[in-house]
Amino acid sequence: MFLFSSLSLVPIYSHNKPAEIRGVWLTNIDSEVLFDSKILTKSINTLSRLNFNTLYPAVWNWGYTLYPSDIAESLTGKRLDPEKKLQGRDVLREIVEQGHKKGLAVIPWFEFGFMAPADSELAQRNKEWLTKRQDKSTVWLEGKTHERVWLNPLHPEVQNFITGLLVEIVTNYNIDGIQLDDHFGIPFDFGYDSFTIELYKKEHGGKAPPQTPSYLKMGINNCMSNDPSWIEWTKWRSEKITQYIEKIFITIKKINPNIIISVSPNPQLFSSNCFLLDWQDWEEKGLIEELVLQVYREKMIDFNREINRPEVKKAKSHIPFGIGILSGLKNRPIPMKRIIEQVQNTRNSNLSGVSFFFYESLWNMGPETPVKRKLNFRQIFPTSIDRPLINN
Repeated sequence: MFLFSSLSLVPIYSHNKPAEIRGVWLTNIDSEVLFDSKILTKSINTLSRLNFNTLYPAVWNWGYTLYPSDIAESLTGKRLDPEKKLQGRDVLREIVEQGHKKGLAVIPWFEFGFMAPADSELAQRNKEWLTKRQDKSTVWLEGKTHERVWLNPLHPEVQNFITGLLVEIVTNYNIDGIQLDDHFGIPFDFGYDSFTIELYKKEHGGKAPPQTPSYLKMGINNCMSNDPSWIEWTKWRSEKITQYIEKIFITIKKINPNIIISVSPNPQLFSSNCFLLDWQDWEEKGLIEELVLQVYREKMIDFNREINRPEVKKAKSHIPFGIGILSGLKNRPIPMKRIIEQVQNTRNSNLSGVSFFFYESLWNMGPETPVKRKLNFRQIFPTSIDRPLINN
């Protein structure tokens, strides 16, 4: 019996489906799961008992690594995020060892990508790495509150740094994959730093990049313009980022061909035009082996539109394509009714599974009690199942 049978929801599990991504992101933001070894062990045991099969733990955010890193120490002076509860531990190693014992895949997640806090040691020590707007400003407000800056993804030293972190993890940990985040691009109005401008001029006969149209705003019309020069500038920056992703793919595969290259981006139009992350192009070039699309929508009509777009249908025929579902935020509780409907619609669209953002909100930030929410997740995942196989 389903707890929400009165909602006329059809059964939310297909016994004909041979495999499914059942993931959750583990982060150190508004969550204690990474800060206490006992809580972490209990959490992994709970996820295993509820038939999850994939962990996406954050390993890079706030300008720090969440694992002991020689690469990070050489550039920031900090071998590990300075949070006291992380000192003397290797959280990633704990997650890999315990997750694998419980049959869970572990795919470390580069949560911040090219983004960093404006006051971080990484940003302060490497100001020449930061990309800029046309007015030479570098600060970008995340959520209209948090001051961030963006590392220039075209800069060779930035590329070497990020690649170094990825190689460090792939080499030192028995992981199943690496996941790049929606921050593996830059906002549409950045790219006016001297390095990028000179590179653009060199490849365009001395012509400078166009001015940023004043009418383009984040979240409005997917940051799209009909101006040919702006379209070309956007495409050029986006293609440069794609070229770097290709380098990452080749580098990781040389170390371990079995590592899954996963990406968790925003929907394509917003991602490609507002953040210059053209995941459709990445997928068509064979640079992605798993994609988990972030579809954090309240209205089902909006959710259904995004998961059934043509580029989604095309990509899911090539690779495992899952949907990222918002299970709640600190000040934004999500009812189980919506979560169940979104899982159900994802399955009805023959997609490859789901991942929830984020662990703490699975049971502790919703309108229902934790006990009731865990019972609901038991019904969402009533039996264990394997992840989709990746064809390397």
